[in-house]
Amino acid sequence: MNLPPMRPDVAAYVAADNAISHPRLHEMPVEVARRVVRRLARTTDLPLEPVAVDRWLEVPLADGSTIGLRLFDDKANCAPGPMMLYFHGGGWALGDVDIYAPVCAEMARTLDLPVLSVEYRRAPEHPSPTGQRDCEAAARWVAGNPAALPVKATSLILAGDSCGGAYAISTAMALRDTPAALPVAAQLAFYPAADLATRYPSFREFATGYLLDRHLMRWFAEHFRPDDTDFRASPMAGNLVGLPPALVVTTELDPLRDQGRAYAAALELAGVQVVAHEAAGMTHGFLTMRAAIPSAQTELEAILATFKRLIPPR
Repeated sequence: MNLPPMRPDVAAYVAADNAISHPRLHEMPVEVARRVVRRLARTTDLPLEPVAVDRWLEVPLADGSTIGLRLFDDKANCAPGPMMLYFHGGGWALGDVDIYAPVCAEMARTLDLPVLSVEYRRAPEHPSPTGQRDCEAAARWVAGNPAALPVKATSLILAGDSCGGAYAISTAMALRDTPAALPVAAQLAFYPAADLATRYPSFREFATGYLLDRHLMRWFAEHFRPDDTDFRASPMAGNLVGLPPALVVTTELDPLRDQGRAYAAALELAGVQVVAHEAAGMTHGFLTMRAAIPSAQTELEAILATFKRLIPPR
């Protein structure tokens, strides 16, 4: 099998990771794996560059609990306009808002809009579909322009990576079916887990040796317990007609690559405006690896320049 080549900086990082002999994430208890991922992110990603606004908000949920939102804005007094909600990756069980703070701040600066990073509840404590419901609740709360928000939103931009990319898609679907107080103007899905019901060729081609592997994906699924017939866990189980314009990002050396490609193709068939961007020679998870893989930052800059053209003007 002739697989695509890796970029030199990707190859160096992947080789170092594959050479590690200590226990892998899928061999750890969830709480230990979460600590390891947080610690690793401090070395693999670029540091958080300060922005004018970096503050926490709380979203009240119907069951009486709350989830957190971390607001990033490069302007202290932002005019009304689109607001992005970002749903982080981490296989439904790992990842958190703090890990994604550097890239969310970067998006706020580059796209010139407020970014709200959503601390949805994770598996296994909260299996499917709790996380998607949290993401939807956060989007509806922001659309209502509550007094707690320091800036007025005029539309929503939904974005996320990996499982968070799937949450961005499924939340857009939920808000299409039962509209919120504001429209969803665009969606940005980085290497989304868009179709859990199908085993695509890339799942087999990149099953081991490319950071995200079959053992870790199985561990994620065991904790999350997704229903692959439910669009809230597997978006392509639902109807894609009428979704907002999308930029779908895939990575060439990724078990999830073909899910993202299939999602972009299905959007086009459904009559949705879609731009597909594939990062050649790149692996899954590059958003939080911009220090370890320098070309990941260049890739992100190109992606955001493309996405900016899909966002309505302020």
